[in-house]
Amino acid sequence: MLLVSALVQLPGDRTRGPTPPAARTAAGVFTGSGSDGIGKLAAVEKWRGHGQLRAGHTYLPGDTWSGIEGPAQLLAPWARWRHERADRVFVLNVPMLSRNEDGLPDAEVRDLLRQGALGAFDDHFTTLAEHLVSRRLHDTIVVLGWEMNGVTYAHRCAPDPAAWRVYWRRVVSAMRSVAGQRFRFDFAPDRGRDAVPWTECYPGDAFVDILGMDSYDQPAGMSFREQVEEPYGLRAQVDFAARHGKPVSYPEWGLFRNGDDARYVRGMTAWFRRYRPVYQTLTDYCPHGVWECPGHPDAARVYRAR
Repeated sequence: MLLVSALVQLPGDRTRGPTPPAARTAAGVFTGSGSDGIGKLAAVEKWRGHGQLRAGHTYLPGDTWSGIEGPAQLLAPWARWRHERADRVFVLNVPMLSRNEDGLPDAEVRDLLRQGALGAFDDHFTTLAEHLVSRRLHDTIVVLGWEMNGVTYAHRCAPDPAAWRVYWRRVVSAMRSVAGQRFRFDFAPDRGRDAVPWTECYPGDAFVDILGMDSYDQPAGMSFREQVEEPYGLRAQVDFAARHGKPVSYPEWGLFRNGDDARYVRGMTAWFRRYRPVYQTLTDYCPHGVWECPGHPDAARVYRAR
C-alpha cells in the first residue's frame, strides 16, 4: 500500500531501547473515570488491606475530539492525585478516533484510519500532550487505541491494519514532539485473536514502550489455563514482549462470564507475581469487580489474600 510505505518514516521519531520488567508492580482498581473514581480509592485501599494503590487509571471520553484532547475537568483531579505521592503512576486510556463507541461501519473506519495515517488528526494529540505536560502529567502511561484487535471501538485495527499501524506511529510521534514529555505508550489488545490477530496491529518497537493486554474471565467455561495457552493469549503476550524487549501490563482485568470465579483471580494474581507487570488495574464495576460486586465473595476473598 503506497500510503504506508510513504509514511513509515515520520519526523520526530526516536527509538527507545528495551525496558526491563518493573521491580514492583503498581496495583490499581478502576472505580470510575472522574473525581468520583478517585474518591472511592481510599475505601478500596482500606478494604483491600495491602497499603496504598499506586496506579491511577482513567479514560478520556471518545465521543468528540475535544474530549480526546484532555478536558481540564477530568485531568485536574487526577493530576492532584498523582502529585500527592512521588511513586504513583497515572494511566490514561486515549481513543484514537472520535465517535469511538458509535458503531461506525468498517468502510468508514477504514477511511478514518487512512486519514489519520496521513496526519489529519495529529493536532488533537499534540494538544492532549500539551495539556498533560502543563499539569505535570508528563510521565503518563498512555494506553492508546486499546483493544484494537476487537470490534467494540471505532479505533479498531481490522478494517485496515497497515493504515492503523502508520496512524499509531503518527500519534506517538505527535505526542513525543511536545517539550517536557516522558510518556510511555502501552499497546494493549484484548486477550485472544478476536477480529484480527493483535500481532498484525503491532506498530513497531520504536513506537511501543509497554506490551499490555486486557484479560477478562471469558468466554463462559474457559479455564485460566486455557486463557494462558489459547492463540494470542497470555502466554503469547509475555513471549512476544520478551522477544521485543518490552515489559508487560494489564490495564483491564476482572470477572465476566464465569461468575464468582476464585480460580481466575488466583491465576491472574499468580501471573502478576511471576511476570511483574509495570502495572495492573482491576476493573471493579459489576460484573467485573470484587469490591463493588457482592455476588463475588469467593473471588473477593482470594483477591484480598494476595
